[in-house]
Amino acid sequence: MGRRGFLVRTGLALSATVLASAYPRAFADEQSPPRTFESWDQVRAQFPLSPQLIHLAGFFLSSHPTPVRNAIERHRAGLDANPIGYWFEHEEKQEARVLQAAADYLGASPTDIALTDSTTMGLGLLYGGLQLRAGQEILTTTHDHYSTETSLRLRAERTGAIVRQIPLYQSLKTVSREQLVESLRMGVAPATRIVAVTWVHSSTGLKLPIHEMARAIQAINRSRAEQDRVIFCVDGVHALGVEDFRLSELGCDFLIAGTHKWMFGPRGTGLVWGHPTAWPVTQAMIPTFNFQAYDLWMENKSSKGLPQSVHMTPGGFHSFEHRWALDEAFTFHRTIGKSKVTQRLYELSQQLKQGLATMPHVTLQTPMSQDLSAGIVCFEVAGLTPRTVVEKLGQRGIVGSVTPYATKYVRLAPSLFNSAGEIEHTLEVIRTLRSS
Repeated sequence: MGRRGFLVRTGLALSATVLASAYPRAFADEQSPPRTFESWDQVRAQFPLSPQLIHLAGFFLSSHPTPVRNAIERHRAGLDANPIGYWFEHEEKQEARVLQAAADYLGASPTDIALTDSTTMGLGLLYGGLQLRAGQEILTTTHDHYSTETSLRLRAERTGAIVRQIPLYQSLKTVSREQLVESLRMGVAPATRIVAVTWVHSSTGLKLPIHEMARAIQAINRSRAEQDRVIFCVDGVHALGVEDFRLSELGCDFLIAGTHKWMFGPRGTGLVWGHPTAWPVTQAMIPTFNFQAYDLWMENKSSKGLPQSVHMTPGGFHSFEHRWALDEAFTFHRTIGKSKVTQRLYELSQQLKQGLATMPHVTLQTPMSQDLSAGIVCFEVAGLTPRTVVEKLGQRGIVGSVTPYATKYVRLAPSLFNSAGEIEHTLEVIRTLRSS
């Protein structure tokens, strides 16, 4: 058994030589034929969603499009037929293939990406392993998700780390990009080492100006020593697969996201991207199965000399048929075109928001401006609880959700498998909703 083929769990330590040799092998066989989509109906046909329903909660957990579904079944069949044989034959090249597809989509290097099973796992691994000196703090906001707050709380309880929360705005009706950036800039204190934010808030649909925030943090860092530099961490799960961006231009230090939502990736997949200069700020929580680390262990040598990023993809055995099919999700998006995806989602969400804004009995919570929103649309209906609204919509074949926060709203999110006609029908139904 070759040690290189033994338990390769991360591309972070793959050397340029290994990458160069692995990727040609990965793409030489099992290559999917070119796919093109000439209409949004063709895109919709890739999803086995029930045609009796209008699906406006696809951001929660994705239906697998045909290329992803076929890849899952191909790998599952191989693993079922000969588990150990198929694993040894495909593990290294499929890991490389997934990492390269993610890197191509993100505009990043595959050696800076760790593979995880979800956004929550990525947040827990990153925040749980943060290295802080005495007196340094983590700055976050009052608008973040349970997973961010809990990961940071557990970190504080275990180590005594200081976590401070700030609001970024007072009212969604008057919020602006400038206010959001200035609130974050003013919130950064001399002791702030980590800034943790969420790009698109699943509570309201608000989208933060991450690039501008990153520039403000970079300006602060120009007067700081390297050991005091502010590290900018972004939960990007509701931006990945919606926004057209390249990590080389975004400006953050870490991006954490699940890939089984807007990306349409296999369920139980995710990633953490880190800038090469930022990875050393965190320590691994779970042993990696990276081949270099494993080789050193078998030789009774320490792996501490390896870059910290080597250790950030958790080891152990995963749902390989799902992880190995993730490259198809990135390819699916790139086949459609990243800019076309963004434009389509913007068009449908704008149609929904504009229609809701005309209804006297509806209060739209998500900002109308596309500069301040992505794909999630949140609102209230006078006299009805959000749960009641979602139930009434469900009775008419429209699938929505309620925001899982203390302040609850109705939440709808058009996806690539939706049509303008479905959005208009949804608006017609909402126009009829009244309290009894």
